[in-house]
Amino acid sequence: MSTASGRSGIMDEDRADDASTTFHDFSARTIDGELREMSEYRGRLVLVVNTATECAFTPQLTGLQSLHDQFSPQGFTVLGFPSDQFHQDPGTDAETLEVCTSTYAVSFPLFSKTDVNGPDAHPLWRWMSGQRAGVLGGRIAWNFTKFLIDGEGRVVRRYAPPVPPVRIARRIESDLGLR
Repeated sequence: MSTASGRSGIMDEDRADDASTTFHDFSARTIDGELREMSEYRGRLVLVVNTATECAFTPQLTGLQSLHDQFSPQGFTVLGFPSDQFHQDPGTDAETLEVCTSTYAVSFPLFSKTDVNGPDAHPLWRWMSGQRAGVLGGRIAWNFTKFLIDGEGRVVRRYAPPVPPVRIARRIESDLGLR
């Protein structure tokens, strides 16, 4: 296993584009510095989001927390990956955590600052972008791009940054068998 350019997360880089690769094959550092295997979310529906604390879309953190609160008991989790690649989350991990928890009451898992594009992009983000292209192809266009991952670790949907979390609720209900 190799570290992705010293960034959070470990993954066998040769498998990053392998068709048999799933979300569960990756790991990442939490905002508190602990290594977390994505296989811990096997069997759960997961919404992975690149977040930022100083973006016009930052208020989506409230909606993401609402989704997490509403559907977590039924097998759903939001995972936030702060990123400063668009220069809208300039603080340290500790400062990002403080904003997320004190201003937006975030309790869903947050990860260490992560590059989502370019040569230093976390392997998980390279993989997800390769699974579901957006308006810029595989690149992440902006903060609050969202990937819905099924319980088997497959990307089932990509949502553009402006899509508010409330608009994803029906899909979550459907995928959890609640509709």
